[in-house]
Amino acid sequence: MNVTNEVTRDLFRHMQWADAEMWRTLLAHPSALEDEKLFKLVQHLHAVQRAFHLMWTGGAIDGKALYAKKDPATMVAEAREWYATAAAYLDAFDEARNGETLHMPWLPHFEKQLGRTLQHPTYGETFLQLPMHSGYHRGQVNLLLRQLGGEPANVDYIAWIWFGRPEPQWP
Repeated sequence: MNVTNEVTRDLFRHMQWADAEMWRTLLAHPSALEDEKLFKLVQHLHAVQRAFHLMWTGGAIDGKALYAKKDPATMVAEAREWYATAAAYLDAFDEARNGETLHMPWLPHFEKQLGRTLQHPTYGETFLQLPMHSGYHRGQVNLLLRQLGGEPANVDYIAWIWFGRPEPQWP
């Protein structure tokens, strides 16, 4: 699969906008963040974003640090910081490497869990996976927010297009 840097950057720009909209909505309903399931989903969404970046750059992945409980203001600040770092990484990434196989350090865990051998993805495939993974969990967050009485923001990719690809408005 040929994944271009242009598509990757576009997906990451949408992902950042959508995360900022999610946070603006959540902070407008502070009781929602007291819901343990919702809070853990948001935490997981951002922990995986950081883990993928560490995998791409060869950094050490410390699960305990990634999942350490933080207050919402710290989580928002760290998400904003991560997006700046990720954008710089993607801007400098050599598109010719998109087809290279990437070693996923957590793959053996999933092989054991699933009882089968799994294939390592390419850089390009992980550049697609991360926005899709984040969108999947953002959808779960929106469902839980609605169940808790809140009204989720429309963070679909197509909505972002309709709105003119706005820059994120972080809280």
